[in-house]
Amino acid sequence: MSERQESRNRSGHGAGGHGGHHGEHGHGDLDWSVMGPVLEQEAEVSLPLYREIADWAAERGARVPGPVIDAGSGPGVVSALLTEVFPDREVYAVDAEAELLERAADRAHRTGLEGRLRTHRAELPDGLEALPAASLVWAGRSLHHVGDQRAGLAAFGRALAPGGGLVLLEGGLRPRTLPRELGFGRPGIETRLDAAQEEWFEAMRTSLPGTVKEPEDWAALLEAAGLRHVATRTFLLDLPAPVTYETRAHLLSQWQRRLEHAELDAVDRATADRLLDPEDPAGLYHRPDLFLLSAQTAHLAVREK
Repeated sequence: MSERQESRNRSGHGAGGHGGHHGEHGHGDLDWSVMGPVLEQEAEVSLPLYREIADWAAERGARVPGPVIDAGSGPGVVSALLTEVFPDREVYAVDAEAELLERAADRAHRTGLEGRLRTHRAELPDGLEALPAASLVWAGRSLHHVGDQRAGLAAFGRALAPGGGLVLLEGGLRPRTLPRELGFGRPGIETRLDAAQEEWFEAMRTSLPGTVKEPEDWAALLEAAGLRHVATRTFLLDLPAPVTYETRAHLLSQWQRRLEHAELDAVDRATADRLLDPEDPAGLYHRPDLFLLSAQTAHLAVREK
């Protein structure tokens, strides 16, 4: 899951997730012809963050033969980035949704990457065994859509060649996009949306097949899956006000999705209505103080045997 797994999760977590999907469970009601462009837009806005993480992984990881696997690639924005960071490797965009893989294939065609960016349809964590042993598996916020995360990590590890690396994007901080005081309503509406998103995320996790509840100590879970934890680092996406048109469009979409999962009182609902009103000069369409600040934690591990 690099760009889509966060489709609903981006409704709920949206820190510029891999801009990808990552084999979502129980989301068959989503219209991927609609969500695909949304996920592409989100990933493109977040590309500076992903590039920094990928460069860090390339510097720290061992250089062994084999392709790069983008596990939960969505429409392939990050997959294409990985071909730049690892110019001597093939990259496999792996996702469960055919429509998103079609977008990844189209991106490969448009950018001249057809010989290096390939697609593979599979529901995570299974399906990777059909691919060549990888020098790197990139799991961009896809693992939390697997019920048994420990088993998911083990499956990612089995997809690696000996000495290959796993880049796991899990954890960080929820995005901030507006000042605490908006000039109307009750201050701090984003913090209250965080609480609603946390409830949604827990319900999503609980509903997954085979869900195992355990502490999300990622370093310990990586070690338990037979991988050697190498490093953990948190990266910032800092897009200050005034944002570009593309970033504003992404944030509007993100706010709309966040509000889908929130039960607001009358005051916050009135605030949300104003924020989403395209005619309101204090709304998201026009505010000069709109920004995007988020943090994504990345964990690097290696398969030693």
